[in-house]
Amino acid sequence: MTDWDQRFMELALHVATWSKDRTTKVGCVIVGRYNEIKVVGYNGFVRGADDSLDARHERPAKYDWTEHAERNAIYQAAQCGISLNGAKMYLVWFPCMDCARAIIQVGISELVAFEPDRNDARWGDHFANSTLLFSEAGVKVRFIPPPKV
Repeated sequence: MTDWDQRFMELALHVATWSKDRTTKVGCVIVGRYNEIKVVGYNGFVRGADDSLDARHERPAKYDWTEHAERNAIYQAAQCGISLNGAKMYLVWFPCMDCARAIIQVGISELVAFEPDRNDARWGDHFANSTLLFSEAGVKVRFIPPPKV
């Protein structure tokens, strides 16, 4: 792990604290080839959606109202006209298949994340399939250890 890896994962962990999700907070940082920060994102409600309604925070309804951190970052880049081709993504939660496809389609070349729990009841299959998809698409995946608490 490089100093840059540590810095950007610490930033992604900080960005995750901005999420209003009551159960899972995820942050994402996307950087360019010279380690310049291009965009950040966190999981949360889409712009304009009322996040004060308790029912929208409950599973499975919350999945209809919220967006994942990595796609939020990608959408933010698109809104600002920032190319992510060849960029590196730092993410504190391993991508689901929907996010993996988005990561590949915008040209992100490397993903740095914490090792996922492939036995996770809800996300384990996504993690396995995302890993396979990244391999087939040529996206480099590196796992780094989470910070010691």
